[in-house]
Amino acid sequence: MSAFSETWNYVDGRWIEGNPPLMGPRSHASWLGSTVFDGARFFEGVFPDLDLHCQRVNDSALALGLKPTMQVGEMAELSKEGAAKFKPGSAVYIKPMYWAEGDGPGVIAADPDSARFCLCLFEAPLAPAGSAFSITLSPFRRPTMETMPVNAKAGCLYPNNARAMVEAKSRGFDNAVVLDMLGNVAELTSANVFMVKDGVVHTPVPNGTFLNGITRQRVIKLLRDAGYQVVERTIGYGEFLTADEIFSTGNYSKVVPVNRIETRQIAPGPVAARARELYWTFAHA
Repeated sequence: MSAFSETWNYVDGRWIEGNPPLMGPRSHASWLGSTVFDGARFFEGVFPDLDLHCQRVNDSALALGLKPTMQVGEMAELSKEGAAKFKPGSAVYIKPMYWAEGDGPGVIAADPDSARFCLCLFEAPLAPAGSAFSITLSPFRRPTMETMPVNAKAGCLYPNNARAMVEAKSRGFDNAVVLDMLGNVAELTSANVFMVKDGVVHTPVPNGTFLNGITRQRVIKLLRDAGYQVVERTIGYGEFLTADEIFSTGNYSKVVPVNRIETRQIAPGPVAARARELYWTFAHA
């Protein structure tokens, strides 16, 4: 049995500690995957972009055919209440989630009105300053809107990225670049990705195959406001192989540089360091 870090859940009007059972074998979500979630962060006393994450979980619910039952402000206030349960200095992952209990049209669709809500907070340390990771090209690709609900942060999307992660780790890498169905760079298995060439920052343009991350959008704005040129465009994997810098953005670890792509060592650079610094300044403002 897995040992979980400290965890608090708000469900059915009360706080429950640990990992309580929430679904049964007849729950639609437990056998047909009707789940959505989002992830915000509490660290160093701040909740950066908490309202945007709460809004997105409601948007994801609607995209998956579920009827959201919580207001953004209500989720945000509960998140702050839950964060206060952890010891001072804890870094906490904030996960609001919806899932369907009942069957809907044709059984395989969910009953929108059967959606349940849980707010799960658990201790999850941030990647420390100075961290870096290695990447490779994944043989697996991101789906399109025609094949999967890519406009939602839906649990059913993650087994595809998980197998990409497992395959990359089997070859000695920490993460992997996943391409879209046309063979262009989409994202990493667990974060959005940026590259720097000759002082210009480049990142894949959102094209409906991956989520336009909230931390991604925030970092783009912060870099542009700081005077950097940030270009969102179609990028081939070959361009990453010759980049001056590569770094990721995501809610779980925020901004982290890459130190190896395939067999090439690549030093964490000044743009990634500045992006991280700008984000921390924003978070504490």
